[in-house]
Amino acid sequence: MKSKRQANFELLRIVAMLMIIVLHYLNKGELLTAYTTDRTVINYAAHLIEAFCIVAVNCYVLLSGYFLVESAWRPGRVVSLAGQILFYSVLIPVVLLCVGVVPAGTLSVYDWLGYVIPVETEHYWFATAYLVMYLFAPFLAAGVKKMEKKTLQVVIALLLCYFSVWKSVLPVTFATDRYGYDYGWFLCLFLVAAYLRLYGSPILERKRNALLLYGGMCVCVFLLTALSSILSVFAMPFLYYVDMPTTYNHLFCLLGAVGLFMVFRGIRIPEGRGAALIRRVAPYTFGVYLLHEHLLVRYEWMRWLKVDAVRGSWNFVPHMLLCVLLVYAAGTTVDFARQKLCNSSAKVFAFTAKAVRMHKG
Repeated sequence: MKSKRQANFELLRIVAMLMIIVLHYLNKGELLTAYTTDRTVINYAAHLIEAFCIVAVNCYVLLSGYFLVESAWRPGRVVSLAGQILFYSVLIPVVLLCVGVVPAGTLSVYDWLGYVIPVETEHYWFATAYLVMYLFAPFLAAGVKKMEKKTLQVVIALLLCYFSVWKSVLPVTFATDRYGYDYGWFLCLFLVAAYLRLYGSPILERKRNALLLYGGMCVCVFLLTALSSILSVFAMPFLYYVDMPTTYNHLFCLLGAVGLFMVFRGIRIPEGRGAALIRRVAPYTFGVYLLHEHLLVRYEWMRWLKVDAVRGSWNFVPHMLLCVLLVYAAGTTVDFARQKLCNSSAKVFAFTAKAVRMHKG
């Protein structure tokens, strides 16, 4: 019998995707301006919201690693993920061409090549990194289970030094740093999540401590970026710390994500309609990302929802909340329809194949 997904982790999946949409709204909607040129309270508020949402991508990956380390690896899942990515990558330009949003003849052969092989061309950087992580998952899971606890701690510590610690401390831009936008960082997060699954964290088992870690790290991200921006006027090395804390592999971002993850790990959602609704909605989160982050859509939805009308105004807060909910609802609806279409197609294919076999027999 298939076990039910844990509602607390599924809720985190939903919250993480909502946070990701918030980040895209703020960044691609150009609501985050430099502190040195815009010292209004509104700008500081936008940066503060970003600081509390920047952990979202790491949380999403931690969720996957946490369960994959103890789950059976399924090749069919790889096919399903690749098919879902391809569905959105190809169908969106076709639809936009049909409705006239994208004028005919504007898409080149190179554009279509990117849509047809989206994983290899990193049409969606997250999808590419996530799929590669999933391919490595069985090897990592097997290796983790063979290691002693102390050995795993040393491996994680060394990897974190390489990916996160040194760049977080030293004002040096490393040639190998991709700011967490790659599968290398996702593999590192997988090991962190695996460790939490196998050994836990006695300090963070208490929700209060986990919440303090999340909140504290997010405040540190905000303060470091704000203060560094001001100090960079007097000393150029501080300019490095203006943007670096909001990269996914910064130590503050990682620790904040671990804190939020452990907060939700400790939540117990009673069985009922609420838990059932969470489980119903959560599986469509990846589709929400694939819809609103398509290359032809990621900036256009800002224009469609008139984000420019609220720049520099406190109206951006209610407008942001409304836009985030609309994007999430639209993505969920589309992915629900996609899943129904795929399920129906699979049934038709199975029925046809069975009929052919019976006819031959």
